[in-house]
This record gives sequence, C-alpha cells and structure tokens, in this order.
Amino acid sequence: MGERPRRLVGLLLVESCARNAARPDSDIDIVLLTTDEPRYLDDAAWAGELGLGELIRTQEWGPITERRYSMASGLEVEVGTGSPTWAKTDPVDPGTRRVVTDGARVLHDPSGILADLLAAC
Repeated sequence: MGERPRRLVGLLLVESCARNAARPDSDIDIVLLTTDEPRYLDDAAWAGELGLGELIRTQEWGPITERRYSMASGLEVEVGTGSPTWAKTDPVDPGTRRVVTDGARVLHDPSGILADLLAAC
C-alpha cells in the first residue's frame, strides 16, 4: 500500500494572537496551507468537528480563501485556506509578506516551508 498523501502542509497563526497582543475582543486568525483545497473549502464537516461554529463570511484574497466562523461563545475564528505556493519565497508576494510581518507563529510545518517563509520576511 502506498503512503497516504499529505494534505495539510502548514498551519500558521497570524495577526494579534501570534504577536501576543490579542485583546478580549480579538479574533483568531489562521492560515491553512493544503494540497487539497476543495476538502477544506467545500467540506464544512472538518470545521464542525473542530467546533468552529457558524460560517458567517467567505472572502477571496488572491491565493487565499478566507472563511470566518462565529463560535457560540462569540469568539470569531478566521481560517485562510490556500495552496503551499502562498508560502513561496522567490520572491515573497507582497500580500504574504504583510501577513507574516504583522505577526506569525508556525503551528504545523513538517516540510519547513513556513520556517523558510518567516526567515525570508
């Protein structure tokens, strides 16, 4: 049997939580990089399993699709989903650079692409 394909390539906590500057009314912002975007964009089951709550907005930001969820507690979680090419470093996209330099903390990075991106920024 072959090796199962690695779908989740990276998770990056960004913005105020990543900079340790979150306030009580701050949301949680995550960038999710995957080789199987339809799984995370079309199948809401994974978000439900995590208890992310109700989907309240979907917005396109170039290579990232942002989905904002509202939990029962009132906390909002924003998940920006895109392909690993979002993290390319030759050159770093200006929008990607803004996200990273505004605060970024690597949560999952088995191949090191997010570490390389942070170093390039």
